[in-house]
Amino acid sequence: MDHVLRAQQFDKKLIAQVFDAADEMEKVVARGGSEELRGRIMASLFYAVSTRTRLSFESAMHRLGGNVISTENPQSFSDFASSGHFEDTISMVNQYADLIVLRHPDSGLVYRAADVSSIPVVNAGGGDQHPTQALLDLYTIYRAIDGIDGVSVVLMGDLSHSGASRSLCYFLAKYSGIKLWLVSPNELPLGEDLLEYLGRHEVRFQEIHGPGPELDDALKRADVVYQTDLPQEYAPAENGPTRQAFRIDPDMLRLIRERAIIMHPFPRVDSIAPEVDSDPRAHYFQQISNGLSIRMALLQMLLSSQ
Repeated sequence: MDHVLRAQQFDKKLIAQVFDAADEMEKVVARGGSEELRGRIMASLFYAVSTRTRLSFESAMHRLGGNVISTENPQSFSDFASSGHFEDTISMVNQYADLIVLRHPDSGLVYRAADVSSIPVVNAGGGDQHPTQALLDLYTIYRAIDGIDGVSVVLMGDLSHSGASRSLCYFLAKYSGIKLWLVSPNELPLGEDLLEYLGRHEVRFQEIHGPGPELDDALKRADVVYQTDLPQEYAPAENGPTRQAFRIDPDMLRLIRERAIIMHPFPRVDSIAPEVDSDPRAHYFQQISNGLSIRMALLQMLLSSQ
């Protein structure tokens, strides 16, 4: 890997290598960290706020003995204000760091950064993909269900704007026997580009746009329920489903299989009731732990080859 930009750049062999490295990173954390990346510097440039992703990457770098320089909302500073000078900013950061973690709402800028950067660039989300989040999600499924081939997944919530959901679909399409239920309001479906991609890769999927027998059946059959929040401004169309229809609460929990897992990329607003947190099927806090291992693995793989 030269960079980590999107899910499509990974094949199953590389994913397996990342997972093996993540297993080792879990042991490194248990030992109190390592000095493997001592003297190396990671720059985190977050043009879109994400406390969890930023702290995860920075913690990963520190636990491997490296150092971090960072800025959040860099567009508020004059040096970063003009998008016309974005490539200059990346070239400047190249002089200070050994790796860049970039989060930006404009999906194209991560590719522009990679084109001019002589050091690895990692896409930390903010746009139409969030590959490291989806990798840790895939790793969570892999560890909880003992494999990925044949897994069945309910993806529920805002599927139009969730980069994590989009990247996870790209990853799942690499495996065989995948079944997806795409559950969202009519106004927030998965994009047509990704639906076409799933069909081309022979992934079985069904779109569901509200409560009813189809959703109940999906919840009873799925191995994974992957939840995302609806936008705060979401208001249903006339006679359309309310926010509550897409919320995992104790009533919906009773439909979910006992051996299934419930996931969420966070931040969570109201898509999962707090009462669900104590249920053994709730794996969203485990995702956070797995994220540290995955990001340590990626940093180690990217920097150790330089």
